[in-house]
Amino acid sequence: MRGAIIHAPYDIRVEERPDPTIVEPTDAILRLSAACICGSDLWPYRGINEVRRPGPIGHEYCGIVDEVGPAVVSVKPGDFVVGGFFACDNDCPNCRAGFHNACQNFQSYDGCQAERLRVPMADGTLVATPEQPPAELIPSLLTLSDVMATGWHAATMANVQPGMTVAVVGDGAVGLCGVLAAHQKGAARIIAMSRHARRQELAREFGATDIVEERDQAGVDAIRALTDGVGADAVLECVGTGASMIQAIGSCRAGGMVGFVGAPHGVELPIREMFTRNVGVRGGMAPVRAYLPQLMDLVLRGVIQPGKVFDHLLPLEQAADGYAAMDERRAIKVLLTL
Repeated sequence: MRGAIIHAPYDIRVEERPDPTIVEPTDAILRLSAACICGSDLWPYRGINEVRRPGPIGHEYCGIVDEVGPAVVSVKPGDFVVGGFFACDNDCPNCRAGFHNACQNFQSYDGCQAERLRVPMADGTLVATPEQPPAELIPSLLTLSDVMATGWHAATMANVQPGMTVAVVGDGAVGLCGVLAAHQKGAARIIAMSRHARRQELAREFGATDIVEERDQAGVDAIRALTDGVGADAVLECVGTGASMIQAIGSCRAGGMVGFVGAPHGVELPIREMFTRNVGVRGGMAPVRAYLPQLMDLVLRGVIQPGKVFDHLLPLEQAADGYAAMDERRAIKVLLTL
C-alpha cells in the first residue's frame, strides 16, 4: 500500500509500505476513505518534536472496515467507522470516567496518512455510523477523529455554559472547531483571535461574534476593552505555546476557566496571577472516544459542518505539498483523498 513517510524535517515522501495485518484478536483493518494533516504533525515536520525517522506519520482517519479479529464484536466488515487518534479499551476506570486519553491500555499509533490502517482494541476505539454516509459528510466525520473532538474538549474543560462570553486563542482547525463547540454549547458571545481573513470568515460562520487581531498583551487589552474591563468568562487555548497560554490566562475574567488543548511547547503557568485572580486551567489531550457518539450524531443530522475547516484537498501522493501549505499557513487544514 501507499503511505506517507517522514524522513527528516521538511522531508515527507509517499512510498510503498507493508499492508497491515491482524496481529491481536481485538484488531481491525480499515480501508481508509480519507486522512488529513494535523497542526500537531507540523511539530515533527519542523524538527521540533523527535520521531522515528524514517517512519509513518498521521493520526486522523475514517474509513471502511475490511477485516476484524475473532474477538471484535462492535464493528464488522463493511461498516464505515471513525476512531480517535489513539486506541483505548473504553472499559478501564479512566475510560469509564470519560478520560479515554488516560486509558490504562492506551496505545498510540501513527501512519494514518495511508491507504490502510490497523486499529488495535477496535471495540473500544471505533464508532460506526448507522449506515454508509454520503460523500459530502466524510470531511466532517474525519474531523471527529481529532480536531472537532479537541475543540469540543477545550470548550468542555473551560466549562462553557449558555450565555457566556468565550474567547478562543488560536485560529487553526482546532481553534475554529472550538468556536463551533462554544456556539453549540450556547455561548452568547464568542471572540475569535485571528489575523487571517479566511480564518476570520470561517470563525464567523461557525458562530464568532467578534474578531480580535492583536496578540500578546495587546490581545488581552482588546478582549478586556470588549468586555468592559472584565475579560471572558471562559477561554479556549488552542495553540500550545507559552505566549498563547499567557494570552489566554490574561484574557480570562477573575474566577474564569481556561480550557487548554494545544500540545504544550515551552509553557510555564503564571501561578501568582492565577492565584490572585482565581483563574483555573484545565485540559489536555482530548478523550475522543468520549465525544464521538454525540459529535457523530450532530454531523449526521447536519447540525454542524466542521469539515469546512478543510480548505485544501489533495491526493495522498501529494502529501508533501499539503505539509508545505500548512507550514506556510497557506492552508487551514489539508484533506488527503484516497
